[in-house]
Amino acid sequence: MIDRQKYAASCLSITLDLRSESRARLLLLSLVAFAFAQWDHRPALADDFRFEHERPSMKADRSREDWSLLADPKLRTQPLDSLKYIPLFSSNPDSYISLGLNLREIFEVSDTPAFGTVRANPGDSYWLQRAQFHIDAHLNENWQVFTQFEDVRAFDKTVVGPNDANRFDLRQAFIGYTQETDSGTFRARVGRQDFAFDLERFVSTRDGPNVRQSFDAVWAGWETDAWRFYGLVSRPVQYRDDRPFDDRSSGDAMFSGARVERQLSPDIEASAYYALYQRKDATFLTTSGEEDRHILNIRTAGKYAGFDWDAEAMGQVGKVGSTDILAWAVGARTGYTFENASWSPRIGLQFDVASGDRDASDGTLGTFNPLFPNGFYFSLGGHTGYANLVHIKPSVTVQPIEDLTLMAGVGLLWRQTTQDAVYTLPSIPVAGTAGQGSAWTGAYLQVRVDYRFNPNLTGSLEAVHYQVGSALREAGGTDSNYVRAELKYSW
Repeated sequence: MIDRQKYAASCLSITLDLRSESRARLLLLSLVAFAFAQWDHRPALADDFRFEHERPSMKADRSREDWSLLADPKLRTQPLDSLKYIPLFSSNPDSYISLGLNLREIFEVSDTPAFGTVRANPGDSYWLQRAQFHIDAHLNENWQVFTQFEDVRAFDKTVVGPNDANRFDLRQAFIGYTQETDSGTFRARVGRQDFAFDLERFVSTRDGPNVRQSFDAVWAGWETDAWRFYGLVSRPVQYRDDRPFDDRSSGDAMFSGARVERQLSPDIEASAYYALYQRKDATFLTTSGEEDRHILNIRTAGKYAGFDWDAEAMGQVGKVGSTDILAWAVGARTGYTFENASWSPRIGLQFDVASGDRDASDGTLGTFNPLFPNGFYFSLGGHTGYANLVHIKPSVTVQPIEDLTLMAGVGLLWRQTTQDAVYTLPSIPVAGTAGQGSAWTGAYLQVRVDYRFNPNLTGSLEAVHYQVGSALREAGGTDSNYVRAELKYSW
């Protein structure tokens, strides 16, 4: 059982740390004031109010927004709408430039990173900031040129890694083409871009950490109402923070594949893909060398009569140096929502299993490679990597009001095999755990609050207490507490 009294005391200490951060308070107040300046803006006429609800919505992938509706000046009802739609050719409403901004402010406290097993990475409290600005040029209904710049910084952080800071650099820059026909839609992109698959267990934009993951890629697909087919060849961008515009990709790492999606019904979908993941200098606990990993993935997701589910399975074969690869993983999130009950409570259950290496001397590597995992699938604390694990997490989510969501869950973790290590995010082995100790890794309590202030501004607060099990304690690990407060503004 998790020691709740110890957890409450830790949260109180962390709260005091938060109050001591004058910079955090000032930045948060400035951001809130900026967003709230638009909150009470309302169109004067009834027709304008109707148009307000037809406005384009901001998306997680900002390049997929369509602001051509604002070609009609009567629909430009919000401040700075003249910058959301800048006409290029008056004869074509689909020809325009749209500007946009993302700003994310985070304050984090982690008293025991890596469970205290890495002396060079002590407990810390710090501020993270991500600022992004984009220029979205639509030359006509077919052609798009999207460019996004970013400035990502870490303040007062003791250990700053490539996922923490990326001062002024190119985030995305691609040319896109879309052609709609009676039988379907063809889409293609060439250049630096984001893409993610499904629930982002294994291929993600990595939105949890401060620096997201992008790819230098060629991507193309064909879509109909029921089917979608995609293919891509990509190189993941390697992030540096030595000087502006120093991010690069290289042939040292490649990710390519083909994917098919099927809409089985309005609420149920299925997908599958094959991918090839390659690295020139891959290192695992028991082997190293050039990695060629062939991947087959299947997934289904949907909802029916209050139930929802998202289940995915991945198999991996190939080689690392002269060692064969045989690895696998299965993940599922399921739940039931009492839609007619007060606060719409949802009872959820998450289950994950990923293979580890059972025998270091058998010439086969069984450690699962989670590829490009996101930073929030288990929790934002980064305690759990998707390799060599068995994970079960029951949870309860409620929605007291439309814009407020509360979630609490308890995660239980074991190793799939004690011959392999315990892994933290993204796939870092904890020293002294491979081949040692029991399978029991530990348990964590996660509490999260999400609130939508308005269409532009959202906030969240997450607290995690991880109580280490015998596998970690015998390797020198200790319990860990983590708190993260976040504000995110989009325009």
